[in-house]
Amino acid sequence: MMAFLTRLAALALLTLTIACSGEQLQTAPAAAQLGSYRLGSGDALRMIIYGEDKLSGEFRVSDSGNIALPLIGDIKAAGQTVDELTRTVTAAYSSSVLVNPRIAIEIISYRPFFILGAVGKPGQYPFIPGMTVRQAIATANGYTPIAKQKVVMVTHWGEAEEKSYRLDAATLVRPGDTIRIPERVF
Repeated sequence: MMAFLTRLAALALLTLTIACSGEQLQTAPAAAQLGSYRLGSGDALRMIIYGEDKLSGEFRVSDSGNIALPLIGDIKAAGQTVDELTRTVTAAYSSSVLVNPRIAIEIISYRPFFILGAVGKPGQYPFIPGMTVRQAIATANGYTPIAKQKVVMVTHWGEAEEKSYRLDAATLVRPGDTIRIPERVF
């Protein structure tokens, strides 16, 4: 009976500690479909204008959110989807340079993600569509011995607030995320 009461007291203390810690873990939201992905600085694009090889090429979204295109200059790319940017570029070329341009734009590399905290090699790494946080941790040489392995802190691109999530197999990385693996408290 004494062992049962000791276990019950330990469970109550653990529950109280978690409730008072203020750390509320969320389940990671479902990843946004990359079709609705909004471009940002650091993304690299390939633009093909059919029949206009000299205007086609690879372009990077600048820190100011623009891409510099031949003959028409800077076009705002940040905040647009690839489809929206394709329409914007088509309209810009149609209004000043080309008659009925046929344009295709694709993302060739996404802005990187960042990982820090209790991992073997914190730093900046290339984003791969469909990458999970566990895969990102493996890319950063795994956990250190003092890592909390069930919690991940994430600051999404364009947001100021770091959010705490339960780490599971479905927790996805988004381009530009900053992932922090906290340390255990002994």
